Amino acid sequence: MRLKRKIALLLCMALLLTLAVTTAQGAAVLKVGSQGEDVKTLQNKLKRWGYYYGAVDGIFGGQTRAAVKYFQQANGLATDGVVGPATAKALGMQLSGGGSSGSSGGGSSGSTNSRDVDLLARVVNGEARGEPYKGQVAVAAVILNRVKHPDFPNSISGVVYQSGAFDAVADGQVNLQPADSCVRAAKDAINGYDPTNGCIYYYNPQTATNQWIRSRPIVLTIGKHVFAK
Repeated sequence: MRLKRKIALLLCMALLLTLAVTTAQGAAVLKVGSQGEDVKTLQNKLKRWGYYYGAVDGIFGGQTRAAVKYFQQANGLATDGVVGPATAKALGMQLSGGGSSGSSGGGSSGSTNSRDVDLLARVVNGEARGEPYKGQVAVAAVILNRVKHPDFPNSISGVVYQSGAFDAVADGQVNLQPADSCVRAAKDAINGYDPTNGCIYYYNPQTATNQWIRSRPIVLTIGKHVFAK
C-alpha cells in the first residue's frame, strides 16, 4: 500500500509540474483564443496608439489579431498576429498570464523615475505638441535611443540639455506643463515602445535649416517630422 501511495504521489507531482510548465509556456505567447489581463493590457496599448478600435474585453479575437499584425508591420516585426517575445518587447509588455503585465503607467524601473518621465514629457510637449500620438512617442523614443547610443550622453537629462540639441530647450518651452498625451507618450517610450525602430534624429523638413541633418538616412515620417538614423 505504501508503494502504491508513493507512486500515486509521484504521478500527482508530475501532473502538477506538467500543468505548471504548460501554463508558463502559454503565458509567453498571446494569440487568438487567449484571454485575461495580459490581453486587456495589449488591447489598451494598441487602442491608445491607434491600431485597435474594438472593445477592451480581454479576449484575443480576430480584431485584436488584425491590430497586432498592423502594429507588427508598422514596427518591422514578423507579421503573424501573435504576441511573442519580440512583439511583446516592442509593445513594452512583460507577458505574465495575469494582471501584472506591463502597462504605460509602470512595468519597468525607468517608468518609476518621475523626474525622467516629467523631463521627457516636457521635451515631447515642446517638440511635438499637436503631432499624432505615435509621433509624440517617437520623439520620446529618439531621446531614449540617444541615451543608449555611444555618441550621446548616457542620461535623459544629459541628452535633453546637450547644447543645441532641442529647440524646446533653447526657447524655454521645456519649462511648460506638458499635455496629458505627452506624459503618456513619455511613459510608453520608457516602457519600450519605439515606433522609429532605433532612430536617433528627427526634424521637420519644412523648417529645418541644418543641411547635415538632411543628409541622414530617413527611416519613416510621422506627422510633420521625419525620423532618421
